[in-house]
Amino acid sequence: MKPATYALVSAAFALQASAHSIFQQLWVDGVDFISLPLCERHGSQCIRMPGNNNPVTNVNSNDIRCNVGGTRGVSGKCPVKAGSTVTVEMHAQPNDRKCNQEAIGGAHYGPVNVYMSKVSDASSADGSTPWYKIFADSWSQKGSVGDGDNWGTNDLNACCGKMDVVIPADTPSGDYLLRAEVIALHTAGQAGGAQFYMSCYQLTVSGGSGTSVPSGVKLPGAFKASDPGIQVNIHAPMSKYVNPGPAVIEGGVTKTAGSTCSSGCAKTCTAGTGLVGTAFASGVSSRRSRRDSGDS
Repeated sequence: MKPATYALVSAAFALQASAHSIFQQLWVDGVDFISLPLCERHGSQCIRMPGNNNPVTNVNSNDIRCNVGGTRGVSGKCPVKAGSTVTVEMHAQPNDRKCNQEAIGGAHYGPVNVYMSKVSDASSADGSTPWYKIFADSWSQKGSVGDGDNWGTNDLNACCGKMDVVIPADTPSGDYLLRAEVIALHTAGQAGGAQFYMSCYQLTVSGGSGTSVPSGVKLPGAFKASDPGIQVNIHAPMSKYVNPGPAVIEGGVTKTAGSTCSSGCAKTCTAGTGLVGTAFASGVSSRRSRRDSGDS
């Protein structure tokens, strides 16, 4: 290989690697459930933290549920009231919360989706229970080709990697897995080229007005590599985009790609600054304390 060609290929691989990202933190009504003590940056107390920022590309693998190793739970469960707002937070590297760089860069355009799954115990569930979609921020037309259109990932980058998601008010009380997902489509013109970045958070929901859980889909099973929203060429003009997976449930939120940050934590909570909450663990209730880490 000629030196110039080798340099270009190396640069392309470096860009792709640097653009990989992880959903890490979770806020609940503006309270940051970062791992404690604060000097240990290991994501949220209730996240099943992926071991690295690499994507999942096999939609038929169990890894499509909660990422590699995500079928194993952790001890913490973040307490959430039905009808409240949780904020999922993504950054490029583990333990990174900087706002001065894109949460997911390298032209990794694609939709942002959030699912829930009702489970008997969030700390031990393996993700095999049905999943239903409560939030979607996918695509709207803007440019001459898909690369220049509005995508959920653009909105995520504009809000310091944060996306506000309302837990439907009629969510029955109990334990849930919350699955935050980005599907990067920059290499999705071929089968297996779409890159899934997802993390699962363990929640205990209280105060819900409902008694029944929405019907859901199985993971794996809900996606095919040939689905039009998974195998798609975004480097050509696009007149529509079909967001993969089920439709958002009644009572969920479909955000228009290209709209501004919401009025909640995605707009107002600087990463690393604010109230800190403590997740449930072995029957210990949550608490809140004030801190300002100085991160930005």
